[in-house]
Amino acid sequence: MQKTGRIRAAPLVPCLAVIALAGCGGGSDFQNKPRPPVALQLTGVITPKRITVSPNRIGAGPIVLNVSNQTQQSHTVTLEGETVRERVGPINPFDVATIQTTLKAGQYTIKAGSTKAVPVEIKSAALVVGPERKSAQNKLLLP
Repeated sequence: MQKTGRIRAAPLVPCLAVIALAGCGGGSDFQNKPRPPVALQLTGVITPKRITVSPNRIGAGPIVLNVSNQTQQSHTVTLEGETVRERVGPINPFDVATIQTTLKAGQYTIKAGSTKAVPVEIKSAALVVGPERKSAQNKLLLP
């Protein structure tokens, strides 16, 4: 008696059909939305006369603002804009604090305040945020 190739392959047909249907992913709710821009690292410094932020012109998107207090008093730092008001502190002398947020296009002010009266008010810093930065979709090795 001779066996043909059709008889040997017959039991494999239902198995292959099940495997093929399982790989279709039918009805998944996954949406391939682009990633947000990479978070920009901004640096702020509080001195006895003013607070400075660098860079002070950026594109819209997530930011991480690290502020160093280089004065002899504790200060609270406030980031204010049309829709954003973030506050951190008090930041002790020679210490660092972080504000992490997402900014839209517009003008923002960074202020340093103190609970004690100071002889000279600390001048605030301006931050200008332009159009949204590019997506981080094709950036590798991001956290």
